[in-house]
Amino acid sequence: MDLLKFFAFTYAISWTCFFAATAPSLVGLRGLFLAIGVAAPAIVALSLSRSFSLLRRVIAWRVGVRWYLFAVGYVAAIKLIAALLHRLSLGAWPRFGNHPWYIIVAAIVLSTPFHSGEEIGWRGYALPRLAARFGYAGASVILGVIWACWHLPFFLRPGADTYGQSFPLYMLQVTAMSVALAWLYMNTNGSLLLVMLMHSAGNQTKDIVPSAVPGATNSFTFNSSVVAWLTVTLLWICAGYFLLRMRAQERLGSAEHLRDVHPLANGV
Repeated sequence: MDLLKFFAFTYAISWTCFFAATAPSLVGLRGLFLAIGVAAPAIVALSLSRSFSLLRRVIAWRVGVRWYLFAVGYVAAIKLIAALLHRLSLGAWPRFGNHPWYIIVAAIVLSTPFHSGEEIGWRGYALPRLAARFGYAGASVILGVIWACWHLPFFLRPGADTYGQSFPLYMLQVTAMSVALAWLYMNTNGSLLLVMLMHSAGNQTKDIVPSAVPGATNSFTFNSSVVAWLTVTLLWICAGYFLLRMRAQERLGSAEHLRDVHPLANGV
């Protein structure tokens, strides 16, 4: 019941704010509405849990260096491999972004704290509760679909960066990313800092090889760029591996590990 409340209240607050942000009469309040909408998952999660123990996991930084490298480099590696495959298969390099690497690094660092608005809710509150019933592998896929659909207003309102882009393909992409984030969460004892970092890095590095189709107008088709399809394919190859590993970890019954990230065990 608490999970249903979480999803219902999060969608209600976020979608109201997202649509209000694009209303011509409220243009002066656009930034405020967007900020509240993006922070809604955390606001609802903290309200329902009635505990600030979730916030302690936002600063859980004591994890292996390899997990920091994974969080920062995962999407960038996927994009660069997609570019190489594009070159090998079509004989030409795709379009590359024009932001210097140091600007991207700075953007990752500066934007990471702001992703707490989503990750306290999605991975901090919802993921472990779904996992208690479906396992982390199943929960990551279910949450991925819900998380993707939460972004739908940005595909419907003119002026948004994703307006007219393929939403079905986006859902496949986000669901695969949800699996990778769950894998990271599981292996860092529920560190929200690391999933915030990965979320930020993904947003900031996805356009080193852009996937968007200029001038797209129909969000409900599978029409998209070759780079987009290559990216989704690579994300799902990796997601398949992560799903198998998560299922294997849970079958082995690593009770102490799962207890570390289970919400009820920690009174979250």
